[in-house]
Amino acid sequence: MSLLINTLGWLGAGLMLYGYATVSASRMAGDGMPYQTINLVGAIALMINSAYHSAWPSAILNVVWGVIGLMAAARMFMARTRKKTVRVP
Repeated sequence: MSLLINTLGWLGAGLMLYGYATVSASRMAGDGMPYQTINLVGAIALMINSAYHSAWPSAILNVVWGVIGLMAAARMFMARTRKKTVRVP
């Protein structure tokens, strides 16, 4: 189980670093759904790893990070939904 949790933590860290690097290099938009998805999945993976290892400050940070990512993704989804339902005469 420990190996699985550690692997999850490393994958989460790698995902978040990948997202940050691609946004910093202007290869991905920081306000787009791909970046928000990468951040959300990475935060969840790191939250699980941190909680397993009782690293509570890091676990709480990643819970907050995940909530921010979830809220941003929901806002984007709702904006797309509203845009599709608006009819132009």
